[in-house]
Amino acid sequence: MTSTPGSAPGTPPGGQSRLRRRAGTAAVAALLLAGIPVGAAVSADAGTPKTATGPQGQKLTVSATTGLDPAQQKVRVQGEGYGLTTGIYVALCKDNGDNRVPSPCLGGADMSGGSKTSQWIVPPGDPYEGDLAQAFGPGGTFDVEIEIAQKGDGLDCAEVACSVVTRADHRAAGDRTQDVRIPVAFAGQDPGDGGGEGVDVPAGTVSYKSAADFTTAGKPLDLLLHPDSKKLYVGADNLPDTADVDERGLHVLNPENGASESWISQAPGSTGALRASAAARIAGPLPGDGVVYNYPLRGVGSAKSGDEAATGVWLAGSTITDIAPGAAPDTVLVAQGATLSEIERATGTATRTLTLPGGTQFAADPERGALWYTDFTAGKLHRVDLASFTVSGSFDLPGGSGGMAGFTETDPATGAVWVGVGRSVLVFDTAGTLVKTLVGKDLARDAAFDTASGRAYVVWQDGGDLSDPANDNNGTLTVYGTEDFAVAAQDLSLPGNHSQAGAASLAVEPGGATVFVTSPAEGKITKLVRQVSPLVTRAPADLTAKDGEEVAIRAEAEGTPEPTVRWQVSTDGAQTWKDVEGATESALTFTALTAQDGYRYRAEFRNDVGTTRTAAVTLTVTAATGGDTGGNGDASNGAGSTGSDGSTGGDDGTQSSGGSTTGDSDSTGGSGSTGTSGGSTGTSDGSGATVGGGVAGGTGTAATSGGGSLAATGATVMSVTLAAAGLVGAGVLVHRRARRRTEGAL
Repeated sequence: MTSTPGSAPGTPPGGQSRLRRRAGTAAVAALLLAGIPVGAAVSADAGTPKTATGPQGQKLTVSATTGLDPAQQKVRVQGEGYGLTTGIYVALCKDNGDNRVPSPCLGGADMSGGSKTSQWIVPPGDPYEGDLAQAFGPGGTFDVEIEIAQKGDGLDCAEVACSVVTRADHRAAGDRTQDVRIPVAFAGQDPGDGGGEGVDVPAGTVSYKSAADFTTAGKPLDLLLHPDSKKLYVGADNLPDTADVDERGLHVLNPENGASESWISQAPGSTGALRASAAARIAGPLPGDGVVYNYPLRGVGSAKSGDEAATGVWLAGSTITDIAPGAAPDTVLVAQGATLSEIERATGTATRTLTLPGGTQFAADPERGALWYTDFTAGKLHRVDLASFTVSGSFDLPGGSGGMAGFTETDPATGAVWVGVGRSVLVFDTAGTLVKTLVGKDLARDAAFDTASGRAYVVWQDGGDLSDPANDNNGTLTVYGTEDFAVAAQDLSLPGNHSQAGAASLAVEPGGATVFVTSPAEGKITKLVRQVSPLVTRAPADLTAKDGEEVAIRAEAEGTPEPTVRWQVSTDGAQTWKDVEGATESALTFTALTAQDGYRYRAEFRNDVGTTRTAAVTLTVTAATGGDTGGNGDASNGAGSTGSDGSTGGDDGTQSSGGSTTGDSDSTGGSGSTGTSGGSTGTSDGSGATVGGGVAGGTGTAATSGGGSLAATGATVMSVTLAAAGLVGAGVLVHRRARRRTEGAL
């Protein structure tokens, strides 16, 4: 922002130094906090005009509302019926809903007058009238142009709902009576829904809640939801609390209710004889049904639901620390400390072996022919080429040296490897470059991926030592996008899930509707179900009807559980709302009456997760006969008006919804006068005159002004920064809102 040295920004003209200092001080903070948009060529108007009614009967009209040029678009903004005691700003702002200040706004202070991203309108005689602000015309009218863009000054209309608004200036920042909002959309968007305005949580908020606890599988160590049979396989150890039953083995549960369908407790030991064995780690599914798994200390077995015992082999060497499917259907990859082997499941013979400097865990990515081996002690991550069975790269594991071992998993969709170490998750791309570090408040213990939704699920366990102030005995489930790593669901607390009795594990149903999380210390598996707060998918639109005409306003929303709807009406410009009795369907149908002109309607959707409302729409009701005729020619229905001296009249006066009035004969001239809806032009061959707002009569001189009623003041129009108190400071971006317009049925 530039200003004359020695003078405060916002100084009124005319050499009034004392007034200049007093008024300038009130605005200087606001001026300094807003950005300065760069002037650029503008495109022709797009879309169609739209009008909204304010809480005190104000009428606001914007010349274009859809398909706006994202780079820069000039729009004409007209108003009438504004009070003559309060200044207003006209700008493009984030629309925060009813009775919430529109903020932040696109605006700037360009003392050269080249930037017109906002306009300041003040009562006649206001100290700021002149270079910085324009005065209202008769009847609280104004007619200005502003240049708007999709993004700038902390505002991004691709991310949030935006409207062209009027709002009280910085001297009355808390006054919401001047708020009138008209949603707009840039090319590729449509105004009208934006998902709706979340009341308690943002519209479309995803979260998970506990639906059931399964306690039928001992001490759960690992999970696999079979892709074919849809059965839930649980690798389990014995739970000491149930001393009368040894629950070790492979459990098969019905994922709907946790009922036990099978329990395979026996597996071959070192001599080949069957014995009771825990299922420590599940390698992967068998075709149709069943799994391959590791049982302590060096057993590799396989079983399916209904089997009396597992088949398997006992390996030589050290304890198995990890297992995964091999390159061939009848082989598995096995880690025995720093030794990686591919073995035949039927015989236990190692077909390939590789020894690394150290490590315990790995994650195989057969799609890309890679395997990632983690050495937490040395803080290293090794990449193994599965074709040659050789190390193809080694990478540092930041914070991994001496850190608590968590997990190593690969994302099947992207090939990225996720490593849990201590209270962090490190994400590496396929080249071994660290691309993201996710930090949690608990210990990172396991991750699972849903390729259908592009989501990663991470379970974090509390340390369980309550003498440590960092521990609270509760774990956490988090969900992230696998492309941008953005949080994709609200964090969920997992009470009692701590690591003192073993690491938690995860299984995710394709699509992410259901998640299963183990809690070894509690001997349970918690079934979590996804829920989504209402998201508007079809929003109502403003509508115009004739008196007595049947109208319908429609809105739809999606959510989990399915939301209910109720319609609400405001008769005082959205200041107060009440339910429409019995209106609980997607369409609100009724007979429009003249008395309802200006009423505002909205739909409110609710489910267990939250409440979401559509933007309010305005009903405009016109007379069924089309207007008054004859007499003194007084007929109006818009911004234009005609004088009572008969500038329009005669035999056949007519009325249109845009506010123009014509007559076949004229008491003072042959052709009559015409006032446009915006009042930008006026013609008369008699004594009437139309200037700006379309008021005729009295001067005997015809006049035409493109600047509307403001042009009649002769003031030079200059842009001014919108006040920081509301335009910058109060606008917090809550959530992304994609916007579509759906026309309401008439």
